Amino acid sequence: MKLRQNVRHFASRKALELPGVRSVARRGLVDLHVKIFSKKADESRREEREAHLEDFFDATMDMYLAALQEGYTEAEARETTHVVANFDFYNHGWAEMMEFPPDELSDHYRRYKSFFDAHGVSVDDPLGEFRPVDGVADAPATPERLAEADFENAEGGYADDVYVETEDGDVQRGDVEEPDDVDPAKSPGT
Repeated sequence: MKLRQNVRHFASRKALELPGVRSVARRGLVDLHVKIFSKKADESRREEREAHLEDFFDATMDMYLAALQEGYTEAEARETTHVVANFDFYNHGWAEMMEFPPDELSDHYRRYKSFFDAHGVSVDDPLGEFRPVDGVADAPATPERLAEADFENAEGGYADDVYVETEDGDVQRGDVEEPDDVDPAKSPGT
């Protein structure tokens, strides 16, 4: 999968790891992801998906931190959250929100199989043990979209590894080097 990576991503990581800043950063990151992905949805469907996306992305923050604690790089940890979001989008038939084509679902799953299996995550259960106790808000599915979609926001061909698009627009395999002077205040919401 291809992700962007810049100082803001490293700032967000630091902010999520800091008590006292964590909750503000988490809210900012959830809001940012809801905004980004709901804009990809058909305008008539955005509002009905927002509560689901808020709950879902909030849960993925725990997944991100767990992946970091287990030794995954920043880009890999973040990629796990994007992969499971795409599992969820697929399960709901939200084709226009998918970041990679559905024929790459199993490839992305296999790359993180040991992490996903350890935490009960699967295509059918994208949050596994990270599912909130109160669950995730329901949202209407559009399964018919999977058959007729052109997956306009999906970018294939990056299923074998994590790829990072740098601030210069270059695409490389793996993380960029973390800057020495990362300021957690550069994270969204802080």
